Formats: sequence, C-alpha cells, structure tokens
Amino acid sequence: MTSLQSSFQKQFARLARYNHWMNERLYALAAQMSDEERKLDRGAFFKSIHGTLNHILLGDRIWLARFASSGHAFVALKDHVLPPGVASLGVELYSDFTTLTQERNKSDLAIEAWMAELDDAILDSTLRYKRMNGEAHEYPFWLVLTHFYNHQTHHRGQVTTLFMQTGHDPGVTDFIALP
Repeated sequence: MTSLQSSFQKQFARLARYNHWMNERLYALAAQMSDEERKLDRGAFFKSIHGTLNHILLGDRIWLARFASSGHAFVALKDHVLPPGVASLGVELYSDFTTLTQERNKSDLAIEAWMAELDDAILDSTLRYKRMNGEAHEYPFWLVLTHFYNHQTHHRGQVTTLFMQTGHDPGVTDFIALP
C-alpha cells in the first residue's frame, strides 16, 4: 500500500465519521422542532427539513445497495438493498421522525464499518450499476465513493439553511471541525 493510497482510505474513513457526526447534530436539532415545523414546505428542493433529511438517507441507501451489489463481499453492507417501491429520489422512506432517526443512525454505523473493508484494489476497481430508469453507468469506485459523500454534504448544506431560516443555528459544520 502506498502512502497516497493509504491516505485515501483514511480520508474516506474520516468522511464517514464526519457524515455520522453531522447527521447526529442535525437530527438532534430537528428533534427540538415539532413534527409540523420539520415537515413544513419551505420551498426547498425536497420541500421541508424532514423531506431533505429523508432524501439524504434515500440517496445513501440507493448508493449503499449499489456498492453492496458490486461483486465485493462487503459484510457491513449485507443488509443494504434498494428499498422497495422507490421510483424517484423524492420518495418518503419514513414519515415518522423517530424511525427516520433510527434508520439514519443504522446506515451511518454501516457506512463507518464499511470503510474498514475498503482496500486499494476495491478503490481502484470500476463500479457498474444501473440507475432507476435502467440506464447503465460505470465509474472508478473511488470517484463514486467521493460522489457519495459529496451528495450528503450538498444536501446537509441545504438543511442547515432551512434550520437557520427557522431560527435554529446548526453551529459549525466545517469538515475540519470534526472532533
């Protein structure tokens, strides 16, 4: 293992920890709100705080199912399959906030465990998958994994804006602030 490749593995593991840390903080902030306030349509792409948090989990679950079916025997992802009935990225997985929170944590723990299973050969391999419309794609595994984390960060940025609009300050969200 070269120093650079080892650094990539460390970076992905740190991104998994950051992902979990930020999700815990944002879900704790959302738990201070009423269900009505969390689900209020605020004009965001996925309408509400709840809708955006749901979308992040849905996106993660779709990608985790793709990673799980990549031909690598990932123990941490053995239970991650594409949720039934998912026809769009706006599908609500869980309307109950407590269940959404529990499922988010379950996925975050699986993601962190999965990072320990990655090695240079996997990161250098090609991930082949089909989108919901059946369209086939293939990209370097490391690139798709980078996209996976970038997607989460992008939408968490939207959620933090929604929180600020409601007077709930999410605090520092910088990657470098991860304890």
